[in-house]
Amino acid sequence: MELVVKSVSPETLKTATLVVSVREGRKLGTVAKQLDELSGGAISAVLKRGDLAGKVGQSLLLHSLPNLKAERVLLVGVGKDEELGDRPFRKIIAGILNTLKGLGGSDAVLALDEVVVKGRDSYGKTRLLAETLVDGEYIFEQFKSQKADPRSLKKVTLVTIKAAQAEVERAVAHATAIANGMAFTRDLGNLPPNICHPTFLGEQAKNLGKEFKSLKVEVLDEKKIKDLGMGSFYAVGQGSAQPPRLIVMQYNGGKKSEKPYALVGKGITFDTGGISLKPGAGMDEMKYDMGGAASVFGTLRAVLELKLPINLVCILACAENMPSGNASRPGDIVTTMSGQTVEILNTDAEGRLVLCDALTYSERFKPQAVIDIATLTGACVVALGAHTSGLLGNNDELIGQLLSAGQAADDRAWQLPLFDEYQEQLDSPFADIANIGGPKAGTITAACFLSRFTKNLNWAHLDIAGTAWTSGGKDKGATGRPVPLLTQYLLDRAKA
Repeated sequence: MELVVKSVSPETLKTATLVVSVREGRKLGTVAKQLDELSGGAISAVLKRGDLAGKVGQSLLLHSLPNLKAERVLLVGVGKDEELGDRPFRKIIAGILNTLKGLGGSDAVLALDEVVVKGRDSYGKTRLLAETLVDGEYIFEQFKSQKADPRSLKKVTLVTIKAAQAEVERAVAHATAIANGMAFTRDLGNLPPNICHPTFLGEQAKNLGKEFKSLKVEVLDEKKIKDLGMGSFYAVGQGSAQPPRLIVMQYNGGKKSEKPYALVGKGITFDTGGISLKPGAGMDEMKYDMGGAASVFGTLRAVLELKLPINLVCILACAENMPSGNASRPGDIVTTMSGQTVEILNTDAEGRLVLCDALTYSERFKPQAVIDIATLTGACVVALGAHTSGLLGNNDELIGQLLSAGQAADDRAWQLPLFDEYQEQLDSPFADIANIGGPKAGTITAACFLSRFTKNLNWAHLDIAGTAWTSGGKDKGATGRPVPLLTQYLLDRAKA
């Protein structure tokens, strides 16, 4: 779908469908009033019959109004201005898109500039609108023998005032890149694990490097992983016929003197739990355990499309966690790249085992800040559900920046404590650290484990176990989160 921005009077545009707002109490907005006058009161006459009250979520499609160039006019209820928040606004836009998909027209014009969203300026409101439209077009049908019919809707024009046009165009450019990144993330997550394995992800990185010449890509095989002393990472993948891969992608869009930002993604392409085998029910969803790596891919793609003036390093620790005669066992002790030893009490706590070595590896780039992203703990789903990502770290400024970015992107995170008292749960009588801390505060103790490997870094950890995919039913699938949050964080750093 092509998004176009124009500063014209909407009634002058010839279009298949013109979308305008009606406030609660059947109050016509400025544009709707103009259309009503041109059509000889046709809109107000319909409203007087009680067909539309203007409440959020209501809509009414009118055909062939007199004296208008638009073939149809779609009236959408936007409620009361002072009550419209991000979520209802997104629902309004999603409803508009669903209506437009069911029509035969190839284009539409949205004249919603006068709709007020709490706490949002023209840029912020348009970002939400454009991301919702483009992401709403996503479909994954690669493995279906019968594809969906091609959609007729090809272009949507956003009408705004001249003074706001530059900001609206900037918002559309950012939103389009973010939505494209989300689609890349969702595609990777939705692929079956017999196709999307560590080697495949390495190939995706190389393909991205071919598409964007500004990207340097290095894929380290299992021998190099072992030679680097990544005993913890290596132990996770040793039970699988699919070998592990450490993927390193570098984008240098900023000054050579500027230290990079680093994103570290957990890329467990399938997680059986290893010898500590998971229950069979719902195990198919463990193909999404590479959601952290997938979100790094998507964020990087958005950065590359926008050509942000920053330096960025993306490190993906990719492995398949399988039970076999070669698999690591509960009770095994491994030596990490940092030299610290880990007693593996549960092989299903494997994400932290690959991430700790990847975080140590990130030190060689001397990053300004490091953010790791992982579908790490079921405890985070219990704590925060499917709406909010968990956030922990060792740098208050970085935590604040990520919380603000999540708020701006409507992709929110919530900070959990990382108090020293929790560290005691990871004590081991046989090694420097155990890989689990018992049943209490599982999200926090997982972050405590990672914190042992980030003492030389400004570090934050995003637990996206609840937000990276929608579980169960016909709507099951990858969500593309937290690409908006991460991209917003980098946009803020680039001041773009």
